[in-house]
Amino acid sequence: MSFITGFFIILGSLLILVSTIGLIRMPDFYTRIHAAGITDTLGQILIIFGLILYEGFSLISLKLIILVAFIFIANPTATHALARAAYIKGVKFWSRQSDNSN
Repeated sequence: MSFITGFFIILGSLLILVSTIGLIRMPDFYTRIHAAGITDTLGQILIIFGLILYEGFSLISLKLIILVAFIFIANPTATHALARAAYIKGVKFWSRQSDNSN
């Protein structure tokens, strides 16, 4: 059981690492928030699922399941709200012409 628990925790940690790399490598706000929103949510859920498996059936695992449900609802909603606020504020989209590295 500890092998499966470790697998989920390591996989979730790797997804959060990929999310961090996406924040650094992506060219504009919208692609950064897309990279962070998807992989960060799944990484957090996988880590918490690994903790649920480690804990077994108890009150703590029930609280972790409630936390997973909250993350599943709150993270995409927050990502959408940030993207919408940036769009309304007028944050420009990335284009090849606006890239200064050429």
